[in-house]
Amino acid sequence: MKSKVFHINKINDLEYITIPAFENEGITNHCFSTRLGGVSKGIYESMNLGFGRGDLDENVKKNFEILCSSIDINYKDLVFSDQIHKDIIKIVTSKDKGKGILKESDIIGVDALITNESKVPLVTFYADCVPIFFLDPVKKVIALSHAGWRGTVKKIGAKTVNKMVSEFHSDANDILVAIAPSIGPCCFEVEEEVVLEFKNVFNIDDQNKIINKKSEKKYNIDLWAANKLILLDAGINEKNITITDICTKCNKKELFSHRGSNGKRGSLAAIMELK
Repeated sequence: MKSKVFHINKINDLEYITIPAFENEGITNHCFSTRLGGVSKGIYESMNLGFGRGDLDENVKKNFEILCSSIDINYKDLVFSDQIHKDIIKIVTSKDKGKGILKESDIIGVDALITNESKVPLVTFYADCVPIFFLDPVKKVIALSHAGWRGTVKKIGAKTVNKMVSEFHSDANDILVAIAPSIGPCCFEVEEEVVLEFKNVFNIDDQNKIINKKSEKKYNIDLWAANKLILLDAGINEKNITITDICTKCNKKELFSHRGSNGKRGSLAAIMELK
């Protein structure tokens, strides 16, 4: 697995991905995980970060401990999302620390998390869907959004930007955004039913940029380009957007891919906190 836009960090067997534009600001601890460097076995090998998939809970906790210690985050403080492929966004605070990892969580049906508090680490989960990282270095606000194809057509990326602007007075022009590793236009094949969902929300010019007809009933959709267009429309400066060059399905040895494993897999995670 190689990238021209992200840093691939390696510590012994552990590998994780970081965003150069975010690192340059020096105010976050963050990463996107790989499947390498954990303790899980079998289909979850080895850095599985998903509870409830059949892996041992103690393995998942140990994996979080290993990964978080490498990026200077206290894994006991993690705040989990509870994703259902919709567009609900929740602002979280220090009162939410540990929800999902050490204690029962009342964060239910939420696909995006935002905070402006230090040492409140946000977590969203993936295995092909699009992770979107947001950082406002001026107002010091961060967010993570989970954008599968359903979240993409619901424009969760734009709604996250709007929430940062309305709740924390962010200027969209200041916000840095990264579209992290996910299934690429090379591998995200769908049928007419899904294509129609995109046609309902994108104009003809934009449809031509994101939909590629492969055969009578098969299409490839570029979720990276679709989310970029949504972010641009929300006022994000194009130069502030980092777009992945890593497809999860093409790199299923290093990254969990739902499609690449027929659903037999663990979970990746996006993790970020303000220092």
